[in-house]
Amino acid sequence: MIGLGLGLRHHDRKKTKRSMSHHDTMTVTDNTHTDSALITPSIDELRAVPGGEGDHYFFLNHLASVKIRAGGSGTGMSLVEFTAPRGFGPPLHVHHEEDEILYVLDGEVRIGASEDSGPVLGAGGVASLPHGVPHTFQVISDGARMLTISSGRHNNPSFDRFVAALGVPADPTALPEPGPVDPAHVAAVCADHGMTVLGPPPPDLD
Repeated sequence: MIGLGLGLRHHDRKKTKRSMSHHDTMTVTDNTHTDSALITPSIDELRAVPGGEGDHYFFLNHLASVKIRAGGSGTGMSLVEFTAPRGFGPPLHVHHEEDEILYVLDGEVRIGASEDSGPVLGAGGVASLPHGVPHTFQVISDGARMLTISSGRHNNPSFDRFVAALGVPADPTALPEPGPVDPAHVAAVCADHGMTVLGPPPPDLD
């Protein structure tokens, strides 16, 4: 894959607690940076994650930020934010267990691999990507930010663990230059995490 050694930005995990009721508390993580490494909370914890925080990875030549891990939850729900350049799209693939929701924060994303294959979603647009249904997408604006919410893993590692396995820990403010991607390695990591690669990424945009 992309054998680059990258420095991690470390984040303070200083927490404050504010009472929600006589029996509930909510842990709030602040934005102060120190030398302690951030560990993204899992869905089975009651936590708040400020904007810009998360476990950041250089993933298929763009930024993937795990915001919520599946942990040991029964649902296996996780949330990952992607910041991708024009033309990016994953290979055509299928999830065998996890359902996925893609929510576009900024930019335009086409669902499918060609101009006539699917709708174009702008900011606020949502796509449901159920398990067992092959899918891909492509960024057609100058860049895009997207959230993916995944849930439903039973026997395979969750999607957030896939991102960590395929990506390289990275400082989101100083990403490396794009490098070559090994399709065989991508397919192998997908297979280890409950996905099958069925075809190449969408073709380059003009």
